Amino acid sequence: MHSREQYLATLRQEYQRADKKQKSCLLDEARKRTGLNRKVLIRKLARPPLPPAGKRTRCRAKIYDAEVKASLAEVWEIFDYPCGQRLAAILREQVDPLRQLGELHCSDTVAALLKRASPSTLDRLLVHERTVKQPRLPRRAPVHPLMYQRVPVKLPNEWDREEVGNLQLDFVLHCGRSTAGQFLHTLSAVDIASAWWEGEPQLGRSQEVTNKGLGQVRSRFPFPVREIHPDNDSAMLNDLVWRYCRQRKIRMSRSRPYQKNDNAWVEQKNWTHVRQVVGYRRYDTAAEQEVLSELYRCLADFQNFFQPVMKLKEKVRVGGKIHRKYEKPATPYQRLLNSGVLKPKQRRELEARYQALNPAELSRKVRALQDKLFDLVEQKDELPLPRRRRGPAFSLRKRRKAEAA
Repeated sequence: MHSREQYLATLRQEYQRADKKQKSCLLDEARKRTGLNRKVLIRKLARPPLPPAGKRTRCRAKIYDAEVKASLAEVWEIFDYPCGQRLAAILREQVDPLRQLGELHCSDTVAALLKRASPSTLDRLLVHERTVKQPRLPRRAPVHPLMYQRVPVKLPNEWDREEVGNLQLDFVLHCGRSTAGQFLHTLSAVDIASAWWEGEPQLGRSQEVTNKGLGQVRSRFPFPVREIHPDNDSAMLNDLVWRYCRQRKIRMSRSRPYQKNDNAWVEQKNWTHVRQVVGYRRYDTAAEQEVLSELYRCLADFQNFFQPVMKLKEKVRVGGKIHRKYEKPATPYQRLLNSGVLKPKQRRELEARYQALNPAELSRKVRALQDKLFDLVEQKDELPLPRRRRGPAFSLRKRRKAEAA
C-alpha cells in the first residue's frame, strides 16, 4: 500500500497537467499497475493528497469546560432532568434568579455560556450525567414471567389454516367512556379454518370468570378444540387457564406483545360480530348480561349457518400492486361439513340444527334483542356518547325508529 501511494504521488503531477486524452491513457496504466477502480483513481489523482494523520485537523479550543458542566448538572437536577430543548429555555430564564437566590454558584462567564448553549450542546454535555445522576424509572416485572416461558409465541404464518379446532381468543370491553368499576366483557372466539364464531359476555375479567366463560364457549363449538391462542392479556395467560388446557389436552399459544395483527382473525370478528351489533355503550348489569348472552346465541347461529365468508387464497404482487385471490364464499357451516373432521353423529346433529333454523326469524330476533339491550342502557340515564363513538349499531336503530314513525 505504501508503494502504491508513492507511485500515485509521482503520477499525480503528470495527471493534473495532462489533457483529456493523456489522462485516459494514464488512468489505464495506473489501473493496470495498482488494480484500483477507475473512479477511485480519478478521485486520488485529481485532488491533492491528504495531510498525515497527526496533522489533519486541529482540535478546537474547549468552550464548555468542567466548570460549565458542573453548573449545568446542578440546574439540570433542580428542574427534574429535562431534555436539552426544555433545558435551554429554562437556562435562559432561570440562571440569573438561581444565582440571586444562592442556589447556583458560578461566575458571570459560566452563566453567559449556560444561557447561550444550544439544546444539542446541552445534551452532549450531559451524556455522562444522564448515566450517573438521572434516576431510572422503576421497571415493572412481568406479571407472570413463568407463564410467558410456558406458552410459546405463534406467528400468523405458522398456522395450519386447514386444520379445524384452532381458536383465537380476545376480549372486547363494554366500558363506555370509562374503565372504572365492573363492566361486561365479551369473550370472542373464532376458528381459523372454518371461521366459526362464538361469543360469551362476562362480568369482569378475573381468572375464575374467564375460565368459566372459556368453558361455555368451548362447549358450543361443534368440533373438538385443539388449540387456543389468546394475546398476552393476564386474564387469559394465567395458571387457571393453563391447567384447564392441560387437563383437556388443549394446546396453548400466544401472540407477540404489541402485535395486534397476530390475532387478525378474531380482531376482524370483534368488529363485524360485536362492535357493529352492540356498539360502544357501557354494559354493567346482570340484566344486560342476560340479554347480551341471548343475543350472541342468535347472532352466532345467524352468522355461522347463513352468512358466507370469503377466505383469502393467495396474494400476488404485480409491479407495485398486490392482487388478492379469494376462495369461493361459503358459510362456516358449509366449510365445517367439507372439512371431514366431524363424526357421523356430529354431522347429523349439525345438519338437523341447520334444518330447524329460520334465517328471517333469527334476523328479527337479533334486532329485537338489540332494541331491548339499548332500552336497558337508556333506562340508566347514561349521557349520549359522541357521534364518532356510537358505532353502526346505534345508527341502525335510529333508522329503524324513523321508519316505524
